[in-house]
Amino acid sequence: MADQGEVKLLKTWSSLFGLRVVWALKLKGIPYESVDEDLTNKSDLLLQYNPVHTKVPVLIHNGKPICESLVILEYIDETWSQNPPSLLPQDPIQRASARFWAKFMDEKALPSMWQAFTKKGREQEEGLASIAEKLKLLEAELEGKKFFGGEEIGIPDFALGWLVNLVPVFEEILGLKIVDEERHPSLSEWSRRISDIRVIEESWPPRDKLVTKWAAIRDHFLATARASSG
Repeated sequence: MADQGEVKLLKTWSSLFGLRVVWALKLKGIPYESVDEDLTNKSDLLLQYNPVHTKVPVLIHNGKPICESLVILEYIDETWSQNPPSLLPQDPIQRASARFWAKFMDEKALPSMWQAFTKKGREQEEGLASIAEKLKLLEAELEGKKFFGGEEIGIPDFALGWLVNLVPVFEEILGLKIVDEERHPSLSEWSRRISDIRVIEESWPPRDKLVTKWAAIRDHFLATARASSG
């Protein structure tokens, strides 16, 4: 097992991106210090270690920062490669596929979900149609598999973790269903399988606090849109 060194994680209590890193560290059994940031009053530590974006998460390993959640996940997997599970497949084609789907989830699926959640009227309908299309693609990719990489959990599963804990919160706030058993049987089963992993189940932020936070975020975006339109 690799020498752990000093490992510190800068995140927020509700960050879906920080949660990915928490899962990876816990699944690989890597001890770390967790520091919850207040992004309205960013700490000197965050400004020092991520001066480019001043965002979380930031992994600090022996005084060296690694930024961006997907980059951090690959760093963890490579640095502690002897700690199971492996988060990326060994086969080059499968590794490329895993990276593709992780990027798809961040750059295609998540923005569609964000539009559906923060907009109203026609723009919201367009967002809902877009996320429905992305979910159809993800459902097809996952069909017949336990996880996106096959039998073992990996980086694409972490990248879609928001589907498991945030989408139900968004559904409650919006009063509509986005993911359901009939249209998305593979994704629904995958969500249950993810939630049954002990270190993941123990890491979920409190549901009531998430509902309160994200309802306020939606209200803020809608109020800003009203103000800008007239």
